[in-house]
Amino acid sequence: MNFELSDEIQMLKKSVREFVQHEVEPVAMQIEREDRIPDEVIEKSKEMGLFGISIPEEYGGLGINMVGKCAVYEEIGATHNGYTTLLGAHSGIGTVGIVEMGTEAQKQKYLPAMARGEKIGAFALTEPEAGSNAANLKTTAVKRGDKYILNGTKHYITNALVADVFTVMAVTDPDKGAKGITSFIVEKDFPGFKVGKVEPKMGLHGSQSAEIVLEDCEVPVENVLGEEGRGYVNALKILANGRAGLAARNLGSCQKLLDMSVRYAQERVQFGVPIIEHQAVAHMLAEMAVDIEALRSLVYRVAWMVDEGKRVIKEAAMLKLFGSEVYNRVADKAVQIHGGIGYISDYPIERFYRDARITRIYEGTSEIQKNIIASQLNREYSK
Repeated sequence: MNFELSDEIQMLKKSVREFVQHEVEPVAMQIEREDRIPDEVIEKSKEMGLFGISIPEEYGGLGINMVGKCAVYEEIGATHNGYTTLLGAHSGIGTVGIVEMGTEAQKQKYLPAMARGEKIGAFALTEPEAGSNAANLKTTAVKRGDKYILNGTKHYITNALVADVFTVMAVTDPDKGAKGITSFIVEKDFPGFKVGKVEPKMGLHGSQSAEIVLEDCEVPVENVLGEEGRGYVNALKILANGRAGLAARNLGSCQKLLDMSVRYAQERVQFGVPIIEHQAVAHMLAEMAVDIEALRSLVYRVAWMVDEGKRVIKEAAMLKLFGSEVYNRVADKAVQIHGGIGYISDYPIERFYRDARITRIYEGTSEIQKNIIASQLNREYSK
């Protein structure tokens, strides 16, 4: 295994780090207050090609491998998680399906504009009765002539307010269960598509989530993504593919929290010495550092496996589980080390603490990851 980054990726990583420090960090508190990403940050992100992280060069993207993408995501994760989520949902689950499963015509139609950030991507799977049980979808798709008519409601959809292109899962054959689900590329301007209730959230401010309401929504036959009846499998593949990127963003957040915690512990004096010299604080910092290094190793190992074309169902689930749990542990210790200042909203520690909590829920809960890992172990040991 070789995780060494090419000179090109090293340069890109450095550019993204500088962009985050000089363009995103100065407006992080503004994002938190206004619950929106400033237009100038979005425009500069487009100019840097950040919306094309997952898109091949022939369609206008950066064309980098998964190890390279994780290196970029790690830098992006060090800043406001609302910005990180908007970009990550677009370049991850909002784009990967078209890249991996789209026809050439679909790729030519959507990917260049998505790479430029002119069209934002989103992924619409979750429903009121189908969260962790993704096979229990109620949204239906009925073929009529050269169109499918979709009816149903999706909720908690990241990027719903700003997205132009949605990967939507719907039931085409209710008698086949999970094998009766099909993926569709749905545009926001299709007749019968509308954005419903916006969901106020504990964290991830700046990244809006909302309902998607499909009422006799007309989707052309040519917008079926992959084969009919393969939608559930497609959804699992899209989610698994995105887990390395999500964990890399968590890694960036954890490293940021450790950096802030060490600096604070060096400067904060209690009982006549900096608190980093108190064993209780020193041990928390040490535990944070160990967790982060373990996560870093797992992120880049799974990314390497993806690039090598290896099967990563179990490993991707392990990474999603470990990455979210580590982020929550690190954020909790960061608050404890900072004490009262870590709990007030004028300081970023409190924000990271709230943002960390969703990582154990979205894109597959920690419990679902354990189910996947256990089922893969059962399969391996039954051979």
